[in-house]
Amino acid sequence: MRKKMYRLLWIVFLLILLEGCNIKPDTEQTIEDKSNNNDMTDLNIFIGAGLKNSMEEIKLLYNKKNPAVNILFNADSSGKLQLQIEEGAECDLFFPASIDKMQALEEKGLIKNDSVINLLTNKVVLIKPKGEKTAVTGFETITKAKNIALAGEEVPIGEYSREIFKNLGIFDDVMHMEINQGANVTEVLTSVSEKSNEIGVVYATDAKIASKSVEIIATASEGLLDNPIIYPVGLVKKENADVKKTEAAKDFLQFLVSDEAVEIFEDFGFIKK
Repeated sequence: MRKKMYRLLWIVFLLILLEGCNIKPDTEQTIEDKSNNNDMTDLNIFIGAGLKNSMEEIKLLYNKKNPAVNILFNADSSGKLQLQIEEGAECDLFFPASIDKMQALEEKGLIKNDSVINLLTNKVVLIKPKGEKTAVTGFETITKAKNIALAGEEVPIGEYSREIFKNLGIFDDVMHMEINQGANVTEVLTSVSEKSNEIGVVYATDAKIASKSVEIIATASEGLLDNPIIYPVGLVKKENADVKKTEAAKDFLQFLVSDEAVEIFEDFGFIKK
């Protein structure tokens, strides 16, 4: 009986000893965690709001090959993003929905020379909630609507919308309508999707994403715009830039123009420039 007891105690002792070998001290685990975090490179990328969905897919594809790069998107109206960069916000790559916003930063020396690529184009469309009735049949008859969702004039899609109205000679009439002004194209799309507004003006890519809740009434011809819609992408210039971040930003920029990335953009309705 006593021998059995000793044998049992010996087995318990061995199990405890083995378990102790498998447990790492908290300090060692903390050091490893910090080491893993230090291996990651954060990339801050400012993108026009309408690029968010396509860029999320591209991010997933890029991270399969580059898991040590942590991509952080700031998606908003291009005008707001431009202002944030001018005010010193941490940004490595700028991808707006307007060439004017990029050129404004270039003129202030905030974009790296020769890094800008005019990558994509898009179309402006007039939309309504899916299945809902409206007397509006095109941009020319917009004023027949009870109300309209429009982005602000400082937002690229808001600028394009107003160009179309001016070139059609209906600008003043539209400005006297009941307008629900959105801070970016996503807010305009949401207002129409949720039936808060009878019609709205967005990009063709946004209408495609929300095709279950909105439908296109008309697409603006290129002749109604003073300038073509261009999505440029470029590297932000920074003093004392971290070498790893700089190289990662260059690599991601090159990935954006690759066939793999362009295919994703085209799936979302963008057109390669």
